Amino acid sequence: MENELIYLDHNATTPLHPEVENELVRYFSLFGNPSSMHTFGRKSREKIENVREIVASLINADTDEIIFVGSGSEANNTVLNLLQCRGTLCRGISFSRSGLITSSIEHPCVMDTSRCLSQHSIQTHFLEVDEYGIVDTDVLASRLSDTTGLVSIMYANNEIGTIQDIKRITRIVHEHGALMHTDAVQAVGKVPIDVKDLGVDFLSFSGHKFYGPKGVGVLYIKRGTPYCPFIHGGHQETGRRAGTENSLGIIGLGKAVEMAKLEMEEIEKRLFGLKEKLKAGILDKIPDVKINGHPEKCLPQTLNVSFFGAEGEAILLYLDMEGIAVSTGSACASGSLDPSHVLLATGLGPELAHGSIRFSLGRGNTEKEIDYVLDKLPHIIAKIRDMSTVYKGGK
Repeated sequence: MENELIYLDHNATTPLHPEVENELVRYFSLFGNPSSMHTFGRKSREKIENVREIVASLINADTDEIIFVGSGSEANNTVLNLLQCRGTLCRGISFSRSGLITSSIEHPCVMDTSRCLSQHSIQTHFLEVDEYGIVDTDVLASRLSDTTGLVSIMYANNEIGTIQDIKRITRIVHEHGALMHTDAVQAVGKVPIDVKDLGVDFLSFSGHKFYGPKGVGVLYIKRGTPYCPFIHGGHQETGRRAGTENSLGIIGLGKAVEMAKLEMEEIEKRLFGLKEKLKAGILDKIPDVKINGHPEKCLPQTLNVSFFGAEGEAILLYLDMEGIAVSTGSACASGSLDPSHVLLATGLGPELAHGSIRFSLGRGNTEKEIDYVLDKLPHIIAKIRDMSTVYKGGK
């Protein structure tokens, strides 16, 4: 394993599935504008609509409820910015409520957009979470009012993997007359999702999180839900998202969805086993660690660990020198010196939050790779702790 690279950062992005690569090569010459009426355009349009059916089937949606966008971040921004359309007619449906409720552990694209909206007269509440990252539904119910227009709670957290009870949350939200959105970017393609069972009004996901190409995302909008385009201009996506469709990206997404439907169950079980092996090995070989996230309501491939007396950036760099790629948190927050807002929200202090590593496994990882990590990691932690002027052993 010494000369091989081990990738354990699949929550940041995933490599293309081999079948997706083959599909992209197969259709690389499909260049026609899907809006054109001639043969070249019709071929592109036909393929896009075929993929729309495939994508809809993955989450049990109808084809007219699927919009192709540029990313999960765009999908999330599109939904949240509906609140600025209050008092107008959005595609013929009145949307008058303006209040927003979200959680304190959302992805930066939701957190930053929510803060921006709060500066534009949008009343915004950030719900606290417990030590595992779970939203208290009783607190949510107490915050809902007749001015609340939208609640946005992520399905699964990108840093600690905690999964929320979106079905129950949606029921509470609808009882108070508000709309429900869930950022499911880290969940779709990894665990089964059924939008009809969940009852949500909006759901976002992205192709590159489950072995598809970057630059393509999906926004599910339940039929009849108030909506206003975030990007205006052309008539693409039935007037709901302007801009010439990323045909090749959409085709790659479609193949990634097909492969997820075939492989998800087997991969989910295998990665859960590898994660449990990694977790058990860390707890056995390294003293003074803390496992973050819910022990059961969690993505099968995500493991977030805090190491007392060790800086996360140092751990990451030492592991990288051993050919092991991991993360200290969200890829969208890399470069920031601030501790993870997710870990702080769960009650971790800044020092311990700084000493946290996210291991996120993928379909290509093996038991041999986990053994290699467990061979290298204890020595790295010991080395960093030996250099520490504050770590004395013990929590």
